[in-house]
Amino acid sequence: MPFPGSVSDDLLLDPVIVSSPAGVRARPRSLPLIALFSATLFVSAFLMFLVEPMMARMVLPLLGGAPAVWNTCLVFFQAVLLAGYAYAHGATGRLGLRQQIVVHCFVLLAPLLMLPIALHQAPPVAGQNPVAWLLLALTASIGLPFFVVSTSAAVLQKWFSATGDEAADDPYFLYVASNLGSFIALLAYPLIVEPTLRLQDEARLWTVGYGALVALSLTCALIVWRRGRHTRATDRAQPDAADAPIPWTRRGRWLLLAFVPSSLLLAVTNYISTDVASVPLLWVVPLALYLLAFAVAFSPSAAGPRAIVARLMPVLVLVLALIIAAGVLEPLRMVIPLHLVAFLAIAIVCHGDLADDRPSPTQLTEFYFWIACGGMLGGLFNTLIAPVVFVEIVEYPIMIVAACLLRSVPRSVSTNKLTIGDVAVPLGVGAAVAASALVNNHFGSYSRYLLLGAAVPALVVLSQKQHRVRFAASIAMILLSGTLTESSFGPAVYAARTFFGVYRVRVDEARGYRFMIHGTTLHGMQRLDPARSDEPLSYFHRTGPIGQIFAALPQASIASDVAVLGLGVGTLASYRAPSQHWTFYEIDPIVERIARNTSYFTYLSHCGAECTVITGDGRLSLAQEPSHKFGVIVLDAFSSDAVPMHLLTKEAMALYLSKLAPGGAIVFNVSNMNLSLSPVLARIAADAGLQALWQYESPDNGSWQTGKFPSEWLVVAREPRDLGALTTDVRWKPPVVAPTTPLWTDDFSNILSVLRRKGV
Repeated sequence: MPFPGSVSDDLLLDPVIVSSPAGVRARPRSLPLIALFSATLFVSAFLMFLVEPMMARMVLPLLGGAPAVWNTCLVFFQAVLLAGYAYAHGATGRLGLRQQIVVHCFVLLAPLLMLPIALHQAPPVAGQNPVAWLLLALTASIGLPFFVVSTSAAVLQKWFSATGDEAADDPYFLYVASNLGSFIALLAYPLIVEPTLRLQDEARLWTVGYGALVALSLTCALIVWRRGRHTRATDRAQPDAADAPIPWTRRGRWLLLAFVPSSLLLAVTNYISTDVASVPLLWVVPLALYLLAFAVAFSPSAAGPRAIVARLMPVLVLVLALIIAAGVLEPLRMVIPLHLVAFLAIAIVCHGDLADDRPSPTQLTEFYFWIACGGMLGGLFNTLIAPVVFVEIVEYPIMIVAACLLRSVPRSVSTNKLTIGDVAVPLGVGAAVAASALVNNHFGSYSRYLLLGAAVPALVVLSQKQHRVRFAASIAMILLSGTLTESSFGPAVYAARTFFGVYRVRVDEARGYRFMIHGTTLHGMQRLDPARSDEPLSYFHRTGPIGQIFAALPQASIASDVAVLGLGVGTLASYRAPSQHWTFYEIDPIVERIARNTSYFTYLSHCGAECTVITGDGRLSLAQEPSHKFGVIVLDAFSSDAVPMHLLTKEAMALYLSKLAPGGAIVFNVSNMNLSLSPVLARIAADAGLQALWQYESPDNGSWQTGKFPSEWLVVAREPRDLGALTTDVRWKPPVVAPTTPLWTDDFSNILSVLRRKGV
């Protein structure tokens, strides 16, 4: 895609659409005029890329923090940007200059009627399509303001070209201001804005920024109105007679070269967030790299770096293919940068090929239309088609192979004919990698030695990098052979993909366990031995903190009702006491379907009618329950890194307390590899005047033999006596709350403040 209005949007306008009238001498270069237009473009791009993560932050809580939320938001922004580009192109091309200025001034003022930004959509109901709800919510909440901001760059460049300034005939330099605004906004939001401002304050700040954009744009309009009074929209540079119509094959290549990086942008985000580590801070990084790739590709001074990247791309892609095939997920500090660097290289190469194939200036508008169209189609493919067609995230390897097929190679080795080598080499590579995977599976060495076994085939692949089809096919065979690599949790017997991610049921016959895994997060396990299938395992082991909680809390055995937010495989149901009714709240219906399938897990079936499941957002569903109904409320929704932050706020705690029976307790499972959530909860508990106890088990306090995994829990209650024997258990300690720990509310949270340091 590019994002019109960001890096390359300033290039979307034909620089010769408006030429100086005959006999009118161009004015000398005016630095104040250039500064004004540059500042306006900077503010426009800054607002555009500030509102994207801000709006995603507003809707994330209602959809469980799933990575698909961000990807769907990106698709929405792509579509609106394309619409904004179409408006700018049509208005500047069909209307006279002054007519267009008047129309655009009204367009600029229209969003003021619906600012500041807020979420203008009722929360999603159970069973409602999350994608449809999200697109409607974004349209109602930000559609018009974002549309107007997206038109600014193209319109402003058109206006600047009508000023008669010495620089007006070649306004490409203005893209620097737009690019700078985009990057600063993407960096500022997670590092400065989100950690320091509440959402309401962010919305007010954005409104102030939009007011500044309106003022700057109206100033530009006034100057253009005066300077361009002799300029007509029909004064166009005539196309060169040598300009031939653009063939559809060329348009198709533009479309594909834009489609692949756009699809990869969403694919690498989804892959990292689902199968590596779903740290929300990472979600903006691929977008920033995408913008950087476009800037490098279209920069006239970047020929040297582009050539270096083009030579490195085959090496990076090959290493990436081996890493994916071997299922290597750690160490994160090496794996995540590898994915991101490879993505950046592919994006630079694809966008560089687009830049090299630019048509004459008279056809630039069509050129950028196809780029924008390809970008939007790439986003639609990943968001709407791939989750329905593919069970796994296979769009990522597909786009890696597509990028290899599209890259340019020297003409001396380029051929359109399929040779024996184009078939034999990939088949040989695939056979060698497949054999290595099977041998390593047999001996249980998994990825480490698979990489060693694939080293020789990898060298063969690298030697074929100048043969485009052969190289791409070899990469495809490596990725395909990698599907034979077994997980350390055993082979998958079931897989399903929803808006919320990919779920897999795996069976380890040797150890005697069955697991449900969401990305890299374990959502529960059960013994295969029927005689021991009722034992709670993993984080819920009876010798662990949760076992101690249910043994010590007074209400744990006498309460008539218990609530659990987060179902997993239903392990906690094994703690139900006679005569108790347990209510589980689960946002994704597929999780209940897996948990109720007795071929996989039996915790819920053993509980029978005394365990019910309510599908939908846990907080919204809990709000519908009678006051003071539950003796114990357990929140088990934070093991994944895409945490629903709206369950960790001051307002959420007040809701839990309103549903908690006298003498009851609220229990939080905060076991998380990358986020340290206990300080935030302790701060909220202290603010509410609650008693809190915390336990963090040592990483070595567990084993495969016992089926126990170390865990971290926090329990809060109104009075010390409500915590029972936990108050005298030395394993439970009052959490220490640092004075700097922020109080999370519904409109303020800081994900950076809870990133877990190594060893903590």
